[in-house]
Amino acid sequence: MEFVILDEEEFRTFSKSHPQESFMQTVELAHLKEEYGSKVHYVGVKNKKKILAATMMLEDKTILSKKMFYAPRGLLVDYHDKELLSFFTKELKHYIKQCGGFILTIDPNVVYRVRSSDGDILPDEGKDQETIDHLLELGYRHHGFNLYLDALQARWAYRLPLDEDYETKKSKFSKSTRKNIESCKKKGLMVREGTVDDLNTMTTIFDLTSKRKDFFSRSLSYYQKMYHHMKELMTIYIAYLDPVVYYEHTKMLLDDEKSVHEELGEKLKNNPTSDKILKKLETSEALIHKYQAELEKAEQFKKDYPKGKDIGCLLSLRSGNEYLTLSSGVLEEYKSFTPKYLMYEYHIQEAYKEGFKYCNFYGITGDFNPQNKYYGIYEFKKGFNGNVIEYIGQFELPVSGFYFLYKALKKVKSWFRK
Repeated sequence: MEFVILDEEEFRTFSKSHPQESFMQTVELAHLKEEYGSKVHYVGVKNKKKILAATMMLEDKTILSKKMFYAPRGLLVDYHDKELLSFFTKELKHYIKQCGGFILTIDPNVVYRVRSSDGDILPDEGKDQETIDHLLELGYRHHGFNLYLDALQARWAYRLPLDEDYETKKSKFSKSTRKNIESCKKKGLMVREGTVDDLNTMTTIFDLTSKRKDFFSRSLSYYQKMYHHMKELMTIYIAYLDPVVYYEHTKMLLDDEKSVHEELGEKLKNNPTSDKILKKLETSEALIHKYQAELEKAEQFKKDYPKGKDIGCLLSLRSGNEYLTLSSGVLEEYKSFTPKYLMYEYHIQEAYKEGFKYCNFYGITGDFNPQNKYYGIYEFKKGFNGNVIEYIGQFELPVSGFYFLYKALKKVKSWFRK
């Protein structure tokens, strides 16, 4: 075996055929990161010209101009082959040290355990403890089995296996999820694939959503660069509201409820003391007021947006055998239209068309308590009746003595922040 520096095409070919393939271990992502100052390294292990293992690493400067290396969702290696993993690790340490680095961080695209949709451990599902043990024996330090979003990448995700035809799979979605998908269509919601011209809309929706939900969002220039380098891997789904369908649907609800109210009125004439009929009348009157108010909104919407309006966005990425939802957002004033359900349906249907093995709805936390502030993200994804998956997590490989000083300085800095 020999440790080698790979060219882009060698790495691209190997990564595309590897079982741990991820959009984070691609030449496309590397080019994007170069735009923001990272130096990219492609390295691997060969045996008689055949590549056995590889990784893309990002080199960045930190305090005192020291260099840190990060292999996002790497390394691409058989973690159960102790000899290969040991050789690759030893050579990586030597290479990084020569480059002036003091640390290598990895968060492999390796599933530790598959759980039920409720997050329960399945009795017939084992866990990949061997991979973790091998890494620990080779000197890697585990970030731990963290439950929350406190590592560089999510350790917990929600994934839908595409192991049945779509209609069978859809029949197993929760009742409320199926109802919300159909409700979207009746209200006049539609979904289209976005283009470079929609990046501004996407950024605006993501930005407003992130401020409302207190999470990180990217700038328009970032998404423009991302599109330039990664457009073959990404799809933008735009949910837009059709003004005519919205108005006609609301008018139909109002007309139907008025008919119900008239029928109840006739029944009350024949039975004027019926509490049951009186309660139904009260409910019907409340619905009429609700639909009248909604019809006024629909009428105004038709005047303001005669061609419709974009109200939600989903950014999806092709990532190995998975079609992954990276980020989504909805305009606050149109949340009641629940466009996210329809965008996810389009995402799933496209995954079937392209032959993916999974839809990965990506990050959740491992805390399934409804009091958890991120519970709503999990609850939404759970409606599609997939599985909770745990990755093995994040590891750090100390390369030089500066690693320990760096960790100590970070700890001191965190104390001062408290």
